[in-house]
Amino acid sequence: MEYELVHEIKNSCPNNQMRDIFIEEVETDDPVALVRERLGGEPDELAVEQRRDGVTVFALRDGLRHVFTFTV
Repeated sequence: MEYELVHEIKNSCPNNQMRDIFIEEVETDDPVALVRERLGGEPDELAVEQRRDGVTVFALRDGLRHVFTFTV
């Protein structure tokens, strides 16, 4: 399935509220597997939210919070 992927990396520094945001089109049948691949293995925490128009995967890896939003 083809998705628009928005990958946000939340900044945990208290004096810097900016975040890194990357947008791209991806093709995958398993968004969670793609997230694991992008993060280089199993995240420290992982939560999945199914939505009507796609899926959002929340992950914590090496102290950084990542939000991957897959939209059809």
